[in-house]
Amino acid sequence: MNSPTNIVRLRQPEEIDDPLTEVLRAGARRLLAQAVELEAEAFLSAMQDLRLPDGRARLVRHGHGPERAIQTGIGPVPVTRVRIRDRGATNPEERIRFSSALLPRWARRTRSLDALLPVLYLRGISTGDFQEALAALLGKDAPNLSPAVVTRLTATWADEYTRWQARDLSARRYVYVWADGVYLQARMEEQAECMLVLIGATPEGRKELIGFQVGVRESAQSCRELLVDVKRRGLSVAPTLAVGDGALGFWKALDEVFPGTRHQRCWQHKTANVLNKVPKSLQSAMTADLREISGAATRAQAEVAMDVFVEKYGVKYARATECLTKDKEALLAFYDMPAEHWDHLRTTNPIESVFATVRHRTVRTKGALSPTTAKLMVFKLVMAAAKTWRRLTGENQLPKVVAGVIFRDGTEVTASPDHRAA
Repeated sequence: MNSPTNIVRLRQPEEIDDPLTEVLRAGARRLLAQAVELEAEAFLSAMQDLRLPDGRARLVRHGHGPERAIQTGIGPVPVTRVRIRDRGATNPEERIRFSSALLPRWARRTRSLDALLPVLYLRGISTGDFQEALAALLGKDAPNLSPAVVTRLTATWADEYTRWQARDLSARRYVYVWADGVYLQARMEEQAECMLVLIGATPEGRKELIGFQVGVRESAQSCRELLVDVKRRGLSVAPTLAVGDGALGFWKALDEVFPGTRHQRCWQHKTANVLNKVPKSLQSAMTADLREISGAATRAQAEVAMDVFVEKYGVKYARATECLTKDKEALLAFYDMPAEHWDHLRTTNPIESVFATVRHRTVRTKGALSPTTAKLMVFKLVMAAAKTWRRLTGENQLPKVVAGVIFRDGTEVTASPDHRAA
């Protein structure tokens, strides 16, 4: 019988007394233990026909593995792994092994935490500050999140990136693509490097990251290398429409690699370029006039609004009107696509919204990203963000675009019956 003790453990100043969190952790431990037990029982039930020559079951329970802590969003949760013994294997190659899908053998963190780390880094938290930043959530001295562990994770991310860059694209088809260049001021670099990004929309309406690479000033050569690489890996069918900024060397490269793809200039970039050529006092009114053009219901109405814009500003601000009209056809190409897709096709926002976090990180931190780390962190961030990307509206129209159906002012053109006599 244990003798009573008068020793009372004092709470440390940095500790947080949170009974609710302790209850949640205790509940999580019980639920996880029950789930792993049920998983093991289901495995044994599926293998119950496997028998030894004397009729006994070949697979039997064999206790539990040592207890270990899994780092979760509510802190460390102690767990034990169920062991199952194969009594009929004569050599290790024939042994049937039980592997828990809920609790992989070497798991130390939940996948949500692994996805969180690159986001925290991009938000401005350095690897050395992870422990302190997550202490309130995960508990003091949270295991498996030390700077050394985070550094090892970057090596894992590098392997994932290499495999992703080499993946086969022969079975992929993209109806629309968006291209843009994101500038990052990397450590020890005299000039900001441009990260060229290519996102595509599948015939099912999903958006996917096709490829990205570090380039030089969005040059045609860097864009050509990116497009040639995705084509070399099997992307042989040209996208129907590409959306991008007018300053990109992307257009020249696109015409060389995928000459059948139509051009659509980003209205957001074009608006900024036009406004840069007029005084600030005029920019608000001019922005409204530009929206009248891009938001017109038909191409004819947009062309009329553009003519009015030129008549209104052309004499005094010729550079602004020339900037707009020189890309007229590329700015209005979206009218030949389904109206449900117009909001997606008038802008490169699918790229801009993702990389806003990257720019935020380089502004907030004292030490900027190195080129290699920037590439890996951007890759992990985009892969995490891709799961929540908004699908294209009007996805039922995409097969028609793929089939070459003609649209005029967003509406499908149907052939009228020929009533002429034969």
